[in-house]
Amino acid sequence: MADLSPWLLEKLVCPLSRAPVVRVGDWLYSTDPKTRRRYAIRDGIPNMLSDESEVVDPEEFRRIMALSESQEQESDRQSGAGGT
Repeated sequence: MADLSPWLLEKLVCPLSRAPVVRVGDWLYSTDPKTRRRYAIRDGIPNMLSDESEVVDPEEFRRIMALSESQEQESDRQSGAGGT
């Protein structure tokens, strides 16, 4: 899994819906439940072309959003643990 800077990840949005994206593995997933798009990361470069994106089924979308939320909570816990 190639690194993406947190700054870049914070700036990227789905080109179709303008919704934020979340990273899971080598994919960026739009957080918009209407479009349910995912964008590949190839050689460390996000491919944000909507013509090359994929639509995920509703069940996968729910699973990815839940996974993303749990990863974010774990990251928040770890960053908070070092500060006390």
